[in-house]
Amino acid sequence: MSAHHPANGVVAPALESGTSWCREAWLAPRLAALALLAILLSVAGGRLGAGEDVMLALHLIAYGAGGFYGGKKAIAGLLQGEIDVDLLMVLAALGAAALGEWQEGALLLFLFSLSNVLQDYAIGRSRGAIKSLFALYPEVATVKRGGAAMQVPISEIQVGDTVLIEPGARIPVDGLVIAGASAVDESPITGESLPVDKAAGAKVFAGTLNKEGSLDVSATRAAGQTTLARIITLVEEAQDSKARAQQRLESFEGTYAKFIIFSVIGIILLPPLLGTADFESNFYRAMVLMTVASPCALVISVPAALISAIAAAARSGILFKGGASLEQLAAVQVVAFDKTGTLTAGSPRVTDIAVAAGTTEAELIALAAAVEARSEHPLAKAIVAEASSRGIRLAEVADFAALPGSGARGRVGEIDVRVGRLSQLGGGIELPANLLEAQGRFERAGQTTVAVLGAGEALGLIALADELRPQSLVLVRALHQRGITVAMLTGDNRFVAAAIARQLGIRRVHAELMPADKSTILRELQRELGTVAMVGDGINDAPALAIADVGVALGAAGSDVALEAADVVLMGDRLEALISGIDFSRRARRVVKQNIAFSLAVIALLLLGVLLVELPLPLGVLGHEGSTVIVVLNGLLSLLILPEIRRQLARRKAAPSA
Repeated sequence: MSAHHPANGVVAPALESGTSWCREAWLAPRLAALALLAILLSVAGGRLGAGEDVMLALHLIAYGAGGFYGGKKAIAGLLQGEIDVDLLMVLAALGAAALGEWQEGALLLFLFSLSNVLQDYAIGRSRGAIKSLFALYPEVATVKRGGAAMQVPISEIQVGDTVLIEPGARIPVDGLVIAGASAVDESPITGESLPVDKAAGAKVFAGTLNKEGSLDVSATRAAGQTTLARIITLVEEAQDSKARAQQRLESFEGTYAKFIIFSVIGIILLPPLLGTADFESNFYRAMVLMTVASPCALVISVPAALISAIAAAARSGILFKGGASLEQLAAVQVVAFDKTGTLTAGSPRVTDIAVAAGTTEAELIALAAAVEARSEHPLAKAIVAEASSRGIRLAEVADFAALPGSGARGRVGEIDVRVGRLSQLGGGIELPANLLEAQGRFERAGQTTVAVLGAGEALGLIALADELRPQSLVLVRALHQRGITVAMLTGDNRFVAAAIARQLGIRRVHAELMPADKSTILRELQRELGTVAMVGDGINDAPALAIADVGVALGAAGSDVALEAADVVLMGDRLEALISGIDFSRRARRVVKQNIAFSLAVIALLLLGVLLVELPLPLGVLGHEGSTVIVVLNGLLSLLILPEIRRQLARRKAAPSA
C-alpha cells in the first residue's frame, strides 16, 4: 500500500496493528531460501571433500537463516518466563549439532522455517483478501462546490458535499443519490451478485462500482467512517481475536512444551546413569523425540482455519467479529428472529381504518400522521405515507415524545394525541362496540392494529400489514433442514404473529413482547435448547443481540448500531446470507477438528516410531514439519480458496450475458 493513498491514516492503522509477521513476512521466505541453499551447498561440499572451515560456515549459515525466527521467539519467550514450541525446535537442532548431525539439525530448522512461511502465506492470503479492499478506494473524487466541479482527494470530502459519479467509476463515499439513475455493483460490500438499481433517495456505499449512468451523491460520511473503512477495521480486529479452542490450545502449548523438555532431560540422563543405554545413542533418540513431540501442527491448526474462514466470509458479505463468533455460530441450535424488518420487509402499509362516532377517516389519519411524522418506526412511516397519499397536510405538533415499545404522543392543536398498540398504551381504555368488532376482525386477519387516542378516548383504529421478505420462507426451511429450531419474537399481537408464523412454518412464536421481554425469552431458550442466535435490525433489538450467544445484525448495510451491537453482521439486508454464515462456521469447525485429529495422530505415530523402531531424525523432521504444512494448506484451501472460486463462478453464472 503506497504511502500516498488517501485511505492511509484513516483505515490503515488497523491493518498495521496486526501480529509481527505482517511487518516481517517479506524476510521469512528469503531466510528460508538461504537456509535451503546453505544445506544443498553443505551436501555438495561433503561429497566434494570441502574443508572443515567451509562446512562449518555453511552449517552456521543454514542454522542462522533457518532458525532466525524460531530463535528470536524462543529467546523472547524465555525472557518472559515462557517455554514454547520454538524453544523445542531450537534445542532439538542444537542437540543434533552436538551429535555432529549438522545437516539433520539444519533441515529441521529449514522445514520449521518453511512451515512458518506457509503459515504466513495462509494468514497473509486471508488478510490480503481484506487489504485488497483498499484498491476499491479511488485516489480522487469530483466534488461540486460553489457551483464548480473540482478534483479533491477523497480524504478531503466533507459530509454534505455533492460528489459527481461518472459511468464506470468507483463510488468514493457513503451517501444518498440526489440526482441521476444507474445500476451499481455492490458485490465488494454486500456480496450481492447482480447490480442494484439506484435513483434519487437510494443509498450508495464507498467502494462500489457505478455502471452505465451518472449519479450525483450527497456524502453522508467522511472517508474514515464509510462502510468500507469500517469493514476493513472490523475484519482486522476479528482476525486478531481468538476462539476458545485456540485459547485452550495456546494455554496447552506452554504446559506441553515444559513437559516434553523435562521428559527429554530425564531420558537423556537416566538410561546412561542406570547403564541401560550409551549416552550418544540415547541422546540422539532424545533429540528425535523432542522434535516429533513438538505440537507445531496442533497449535497452528485452529488459527489457520479460523482466519481463512473469516476472510472468505467477509468477501461474501458476512462479517464475523472474531474467531469466537465463528465458533459459536457453528454450535447454534436455535435461531430467534425479530419479525418486523427481519422476516418481513419492514415496510407495512395501511390496509383498513375504523373510526369512532364523530370522527372521520381523514381526521383520524391527520391526527395520527401529525404525531407519527417525527417517529422512525416502520408503522409510523406507513401512517404518514397514507396521509400523504390522501393529500392531507400535517399539522404542527407540540410536546412530542417517543415511547419506546409503546408508540408516540403529542399535542395537535388543543388535542392530546397518543398513537400505539392498545396493549401498550395502558389500561382503562374502553372501545366502542364498532371498534371492538373491528379490532377482532383486524387481528384475526393477521393485521397489526394501532389505536389513536384523543383526550384519553379512542378515536379509531388503523390496521396495517407487512409483507414477508421473499427469502424468509427459503431461509426458515433451510434452517430446519440443518436441524436448527426457529423462533419468532415480536411486539405485535398474537394474531399477527400467528399469521406470519403459519406462512413461514415457525412453531415457536412469542408475541406482544416489550424489548426487555425478548431478553427473557432468549434466556429461556438458552436453558431449554442450548446455544441461541438472535437475528434483528441492530437498533430496537440491541439488548436481545447482546444477550444471545450470537447476535446477528440485519439492517442497512454496515449501520453503526449493527456493527457495534452484533457478533455477526449480514451486509446489504441479505437475510439468506445467514445460511452461508452457518455453513462457513460449520465448515471451519470441521476443518479444525480434522486438523487437530490429524496433528495428534501424526505426533502419536512419530512417537511410536521413535520408541519402537528408532526413527531417524530426518524422517522425524519430515513427518513433524510435513504435518504442519498440511494443516495450514487444509485451512487455506478448504475455507478460503475453494469458497472464493465458487463465489466467482456463482457471480459469472448470475450475471446476464452480454
